[in-house]
Amino acid sequence: MSASPAVGRALDILLLLATKPGPVSAAVLARELELPRSSVYHILTVLQDRGFVVHLPEQNGYGLGVTAFEIGSAYLRHAPLERLAQPILHRLAIQLGQAVHLGVLHGSETLYLLKERPSSGPAAEVSLITDIGVRLPSHLTANGRAILAALPEPQVAALYTRSASLVSRTGRGPRSLAALHRILAETRERGWAGEVEEVTPGLQSVGAAVFDHSGHPVAALSTTWSRSLALPEPGTVGHLLREGAMRLTTRISGRSPEQGYASNTPSRR
Repeated sequence: MSASPAVGRALDILLLLATKPGPVSAAVLARELELPRSSVYHILTVLQDRGFVVHLPEQNGYGLGVTAFEIGSAYLRHAPLERLAQPILHRLAIQLGQAVHLGVLHGSETLYLLKERPSSGPAAEVSLITDIGVRLPSHLTANGRAILAALPEPQVAALYTRSASLVSRTGRGPRSLAALHRILAETRERGWAGEVEEVTPGLQSVGAAVFDHSGHPVAALSTTWSRSLALPEPGTVGHLLREGAMRLTTRISGRSPEQGYASNTPSRR
């Protein structure tokens, strides 16, 4: 097999996996792409070694891996996403009276790309560590949890292969993968993510995911404020952030996943 056809076939496999709602067997890939099964297995092995696909033995299939997700996120981290998000964040910052962020998943960390703050009001004076370019553990941030909750559980597990990777900043937050999965399940049920004093004492955050054309989470909007301020209930904030996240999803020609964040009704949890 020469190099160029092999590259093309590898890309065909990745593109086909991107269109599927779940794991796909090697036999199905070979049949739909009209490739020899031996060639498909060889390519899948190479892609798996580099993190582009993950093998799910219990389902006898393959899905996209973390590396494929990171490449997609890297594309969306560039200026087009930020330009499209900026007016939405600006509107939310004014509407909420507090800082609003755009973040993406970078490995197991949240990377903040954009930040809008209100020009006045008590929340404008709150000191935050979530500046542009800052990275924080995604399992602790509302921004990261919003994205993680919309990913398949095997992909989340691949990000946290060791319990040591579930670090704590304030003594709060999940310390095991099982605990993280429970938090993400609650996030999916609510429709927005939250954290209270898990990143910084005295502060709390809410986040909502942004989706691409295949219903995959590529970014999140989040807001952080002091617990001492008289601001709206987290459920109301979460509802407003979800509306903003859906506006950005539409602007990047994305769509909300058919399953998952089911209700648009504000939650009071």
